[in-house]
Amino acid sequence: MPAAVLFDRDGTLIRDVPYNADPGRVEPMPGARAALDRLRRAGVRVGVVTNQSGVARGLISPAELAAVNARVEELLGPFDVWQVCPHGAADGCACRKPAPGLVHRAAAALGVTAADCVVIGDIGRDVAAARNAGARAILVPTPVTRAAEVAAAPAVAADLAAAVELVLAGGPVTGRGWAR
Repeated sequence: MPAAVLFDRDGTLIRDVPYNADPGRVEPMPGARAALDRLRRAGVRVGVVTNQSGVARGLISPAELAAVNARVEELLGPFDVWQVCPHGAADGCACRKPAPGLVHRAAAALGVTAADCVVIGDIGRDVAAARNAGARAILVPTPVTRAAEVAAAPAVAADLAAAVELVLAGGPVTGRGWAR
């Protein structure tokens, strides 16, 4: 069992509202709270690793981002760590997924290695960030997930409940599962 599961925010934990600056528009994905609570009860720490380029673009203020993230916690329960990349795609930072920075920072904040983490996300950048950091990855596709991203993912789950089931099963998963 991993020490931590790190989730992408938009499209994975909550419905993707592009550049959302309004906490009132936060809507959890179906089954998100139950999936998170199942991990918490199993003693697995949970965190969020999220790109938020709207800050760099001036579309979201840091205060608005903090208010949206606070609403996510209000609806989904507490997270052990939040790591946010506020940079734009052209900024060349080490934290913007698919770079491994967010995963490494989250693992370090939890006192574990990236290899002890699973990243769950809805697009290829989430899977690539996990791979680049040395973490395991599970893709939970949504309508915006490309077929090539699904085909390339080491593990695919139909929804968050199924992804958590893979995590709690521990070890390599047969078929399209992951291996460390």
